[in-house]
Amino acid sequence: MDVGKRLVGGIRKKRFGFFVFLIGLLGAGLAVAAESPVGKWNTVDEKSGKITSQVEIYEQSGKLCGKSVALTEPSDKQGKLKVCIDCTGADKDKPILGLIILRDLSPSGDRYTGGTVLDPEDGKVYPAEIWVEDGKLMVRGYSGFL
Repeated sequence: MDVGKRLVGGIRKKRFGFFVFLIGLLGAGLAVAAESPVGKWNTVDEKSGKITSQVEIYEQSGKLCGKSVALTEPSDKQGKLKVCIDCTGADKDKPILGLIILRDLSPSGDRYTGGTVLDPEDGKVYPAEIWVEDGKLMVRGYSGFL
């Protein structure tokens, strides 16, 4: 995963490990690229400080979405691709690699709001917002109301 960005996140009221990441930027990015959330971002485990995945943020029909494009450990102990066991609906038992985890985020000032973030660790979907701050992608998922 050779990308110069890190995904940063946190939630209000409830923390879940997948979306709590260290703040940081890998390498020096261009100022223009740092202002847009579109691109590939590394996710970092808060406890270990290690990169766990890479998420690609992209624009689709005027809204932002994001999917998992790389995992440091894509397979389970049996050598099978990790899947979202606890997901519901169309995401149930889909491989985490390639899974859309950010959906329908619309521009609202300097942020993108009104969408959702999926935590593939527990299959839960949370209201979300994202923005770029000091060259870092900030992700906030809410377990309560916005």
